[in-house]
Amino acid sequence: MKSYYGKCVFSGIAMGPVCLIKQGNHAIKKYTVENIEDEMQRFLEAKAVAVEQLEILYQKAQREIGEEEALIFDAHQMMLNDLDFLEGISNMISQNKVNAEFAVSETGKNIAEIFSGMDDDYMKARATDILDVSQRVISIMSGSQTQVLQMTEPVIIIAEDLTPSETIQFDKQKVLAFVTKKGSANSHTAILARMMNVPYLIAGDIELLSELNNMQAIVDSEEGILLLEPDAATALTYGSKQEALLKKRSSQLALKGMASATKSGRKVKLYANIGGPDDLDMALSNDTEGIGLFRSEFLYMGRSDYPSEEEQFQAYQKVIQGMKGKPVIIRTLDIGADKQADYFEIPQEENPAMGFRAIRICLERVQIFKAQLRAIYRASAFGTTAIMFPMIISLEEIIKIKEIVVEVKEELLAEGISFGQVELGIMIETPAAVMVSDELAREVDFFSIGTNDLTQYTLAIDRQNQSLENYYNPHHKALLRMIEMTVNNAHDAGIWCGICGELAADMEITEQLLCLGVDELSVSPVFILPLRERIRAID
Repeated sequence: MKSYYGKCVFSGIAMGPVCLIKQGNHAIKKYTVENIEDEMQRFLEAKAVAVEQLEILYQKAQREIGEEEALIFDAHQMMLNDLDFLEGISNMISQNKVNAEFAVSETGKNIAEIFSGMDDDYMKARATDILDVSQRVISIMSGSQTQVLQMTEPVIIIAEDLTPSETIQFDKQKVLAFVTKKGSANSHTAILARMMNVPYLIAGDIELLSELNNMQAIVDSEEGILLLEPDAATALTYGSKQEALLKKRSSQLALKGMASATKSGRKVKLYANIGGPDDLDMALSNDTEGIGLFRSEFLYMGRSDYPSEEEQFQAYQKVIQGMKGKPVIIRTLDIGADKQADYFEIPQEENPAMGFRAIRICLERVQIFKAQLRAIYRASAFGTTAIMFPMIISLEEIIKIKEIVVEVKEELLAEGISFGQVELGIMIETPAAVMVSDELAREVDFFSIGTNDLTQYTLAIDRQNQSLENYYNPHHKALLRMIEMTVNNAHDAGIWCGICGELAADMEITEQLLCLGVDELSVSPVFILPLRERIRAID
């Protein structure tokens, strides 16, 4: 029996045979071509096929995982049409008279190197995306397209790393666990694994030898261990542990319809984070009490122009109606930083996480903001609706927002369009907002703490920088004190305060959050029932 230790990305226990995914970069042959036009045509035909493939992946991800996660593949389609990418390939074929595979490979590498050399980690991460897209086109042209792995039995996938497109193509009914040598808990692949409810372990020391194939293995990602060829006693132990875990998860289903309350009767609102209307079924099937974070970015990303007011209205209406009176909190546009849409034409920034993003865009480009507010207010006529504004740092911003809201309501009234009572809240995700939360609380109906960004800004750690993961401590005293201050100021002003960041699903700290007075926790739908169980176990 051999053991490897690693880092848990998504917890769970899996037992079964290994399926080793060999990726490796295949050498691209370079040769001279005589007919430039034919070679360009060959590339363009392959590109068109790649776009079709990515559209299929987008639809599969949208159907099986969720709207927000599917946008990864929308972004890949846009990369295929990037002018720098296309011009680089065209120039190389026409000027150097080389075959299209070589031109795509070299152009992809060149662009990836530029991304890799950037200071910003979000832009660095685009290097992997452009290489992934390039390899797809090359595979199509060379006739060596990666075959979708046909799994005849459930397996534990082991690989150097997994791209989102590889991950989504696996039959999730036959994937027991993911183990990779490289990767990040914040990667797109990690997000997909969590949404697929598949245990995921990053074990940097594992040797990717062919002998691994079909080897029996045990993955306990919570313990952070991979065992190869376990002996009978070990297999029995983990079998019992797995059975207990499955029973526990099954028992959690019995919590549907029960109160999210501690033994002493302290109730906590337990809401779901969703990325679009297609996530609604998953939220409802996990018995959510409301939507605590409806990310509206899905309406703006992966397209070439702004969504119309009517398009937005229909998306919001679908969710609000679907919740049948339960509250729906819609976060206004949070474009910028790691969520880009080219048609916004946001100038390149040295530090986009602290740049022109979220409410800053809305208050500068008021017509975009008003179109979204009109759509939300129109949809509010169909159920309980609240609006939440991201990246607030000052009272002046809230006053300006409320002035625009008044304008929107007056316009709708003048047009004879009805709307409901809409609560207005803000996200507390900057230290500045925490420090003036006493003033902010007097102007809004609720707070929701975005712990991902608040942790990043408080600790001065870029949460997308893989090399800083060991320093990214969401349990840091400074963060907990900020949460306490925010909650106290909210309660002093008579409003409620929730958490919609990843910390809300961290059950190691649930009791502490409740002790700090947090009124609401909003999490990914799969965490709702486990979190309810945790809350009910607290005295």
